[in-house]
Amino acid sequence: METEIKVISILPDGRMTTTNAANYLGLSEKTLAMFRTNGTGPNFIKKGRIFYFKEDLDTWLGEGGRVRSTSQLRALTAREG
Repeated sequence: METEIKVISILPDGRMTTTNAANYLGLSEKTLAMFRTNGTGPNFIKKGRIFYFKEDLDTWLGEGGRVRSTSQLRALTAREG
């Protein structure tokens, strides 16, 4: 199994493009777009294009409850929904 190394670029002011944010999170750009639409993804800004700050991505990753099984995840989701 080969490991793919992706370079993540961060702009001088700390912003990341959608492509870089998706790579950082290990998600596809389409999934990140769906999260934006549903309001379930990390915070972002729109300055002509969509940008993410690394701190917001890290916060979003940390907010997700860690689970040991899909049944545990379903139980958590049912309580929230």
